[in-house]
Amino acid sequence: MAGNGKIRNDVKPGLEVDIVLKQDQRTGKLTRGVVKDLLTNSPQHPHGIKVRLQDGQVGRVQNIVSGEGI
Repeated sequence: MAGNGKIRNDVKPGLEVDIVLKQDQRTGKLTRGVVKDLLTNSPQHPHGIKVRLQDGQVGRVQNIVSGEGI
């Protein structure tokens, strides 16, 4: 179930995703992790749904890597 992370219904806790952190937005550097919380309330966002990873990092989803990882 690969997706691009712009639609909230596609992003769920437990998914492995690539996010771009706020400080990496200029470079586009991606960080991989597992979603803990969804922080965007709107059904979609043009820059990606904002999430908190299990390690506490916050960023916008760029790619959904794999399904339920937990």
